Amino acid sequence: MKPALIYATLIAALGGLLFGFDTAVISGTNQWLKDIYNLSSFWLGFTVASALIGTVIGALLVGRPADTYGRRKVLFVLAARYFISALGSALAWNWVAFLIFRLLGGLAVGGSSVVSPLYIAEISPAR
Repeated sequence: MKPALIYATLIAALGGLLFGFDTAVISGTNQWLKDIYNLSSFWLGFTVASALIGTVIGALLVGRPADTYGRRKVLFVLAARYFISALGSALAWNWVAFLIFRLLGGLAVGGSSVVSPLYIAEISPAR
């Protein structure tokens, strides 16, 4: 196998890794989120679930752009969304901002969960 193919496949497969990481990492911050933003149990659950809501929406909406612009270009856009989401979540100035950045990260997770396997399948040799 060509090293470029292996490299591209590993980069594309990071979408799956980030999917699991992004949905699991929030669990360590539950008490902190509740205390800092003074959230009730409902709003804490909604805050945690906001990324999963974004995941569903992202998975549903990414197909047409991936067909129109290509999987590789869409993966670059999704990577930028991951970065903006991580930076925004870390620097969120209030709860609404944190929620928006979590939702944006969820959109990226959902999109990459659809586009990454398609891209890997496209670049894989027929044999």
